[in-house]
Amino acid sequence: MITSSTVVDSVVAKLRQALAQGQWRSGDMLPGQRELAEQLGISRPSLREAVTVLETQGLVRSMPGKGVMVLNEPAVVAPPAASAVADATLADVLQLRYTLEPFIVGLVAQSISQREVGQLRLMLMDMREALEAEDNQAGMQAYIDFHEQLFALTSNPIFHSMVQQTRVALQQCTANLRNSPEHLAARLDETEALVRAIRNKDSAQASECMRQHIVQEGLRLDVQLTIPDSE
Repeated sequence: MITSSTVVDSVVAKLRQALAQGQWRSGDMLPGQRELAEQLGISRPSLREAVTVLETQGLVRSMPGKGVMVLNEPAVVAPPAASAVADATLADVLQLRYTLEPFIVGLVAQSISQREVGQLRLMLMDMREALEAEDNQAGMQAYIDFHEQLFALTSNPIFHSMVQQTRVALQQCTANLRNSPEHLAARLDETEALVRAIRNKDSAQASECMRQHIVQEGLRLDVQLTIPDSE
């Protein structure tokens, strides 16, 4: 099962990143619980647990009747593979995705909750709305956000790190990815099939949907995707 600790760990990571990027400085008060929970798309109990973790790390302090004050900002540490990500080609990114993502979605399909399926389906709606508005940039952002949310459902912190690197590389390649409404429509169809498999807890089908999706991405973008022979 996906436990609440997985959600809390994900929220802690997001808040630490926001602090490191200077969204809030020492002495600032975080937004109220309701507002911040809505921004993060989580429950207030999960938010309170995440704040407790940040308190133990000396980053914030809960002040009864006032809110949560920022004490320290975590140091910004560049990922060890940052330079490698910067130099990655779109073919490199697709190859990494083909290696990791089918396995990850297979795990997610085994343990996802109905509430989490609902969150993924809402993000599909963002992709559809962007398609209907013919907004390729918003569609691509919704596509990246969907994948980040999907892989946040895993409990393996290394996967989270790899997804962040993939996101950076994808964003660097957005000029290629925002190429046509037809491509966005195809991505949406393939992603909807993936979510159906996940909703049905069909791990094998979810993995296969992801493999086929990544192969199709290569074809759409005229990228030669080198993968091992299946036989």
